[in-house]
Amino acid sequence: MDNTQLKIIETVIVIVLFALMLFVTTKLLNKTVSNNLLKKVRGKIIKKVINLINILILLIVILIIWGVDQSELAVFLGSLLTVLGIALFAQWSILSNITSSITIFFNHPVKLGDTIKIIDKDYETEGRVSDIGIFSLFLKQKKETK
Repeated sequence: MDNTQLKIIETVIVIVLFALMLFVTTKLLNKTVSNNLLKKVRGKIIKKVINLINILILLIVILIIWGVDQSELAVFLGSLLTVLGIALFAQWSILSNITSSITIFFNHPVKLGDTIKIIDKDYETEGRVSDIGIFSLFLKQKKETK
């Protein structure tokens, strides 16, 4: 068996493992969405982010199998992340919102229907969580009677 055939077999094995990993993560995310009464749209967004990360890992492993030098790959990824970091620096709040929404998704400190109180020095509010989006949390406030 020559070197090229071995690389093809390794690549096929990695792709099969990748498909298995996608299946398992999709099932796990679907279970998390249904158990925590989260909206399916929110689950789809999280699936896309996780699938993108999995695809990047797959591409890196395949590149390593086919002989791309790890130092060259590290330089390329470092350069790519640097450019993305500089390009997205102005969008820092968006990145932090995406990160926090993923954290809230898996940590689920708040579920739909929970009543929460937001304490701010200038404005305090209390309400029931009606929707959790990737960039926002929607509250239905109780109507105040005077």
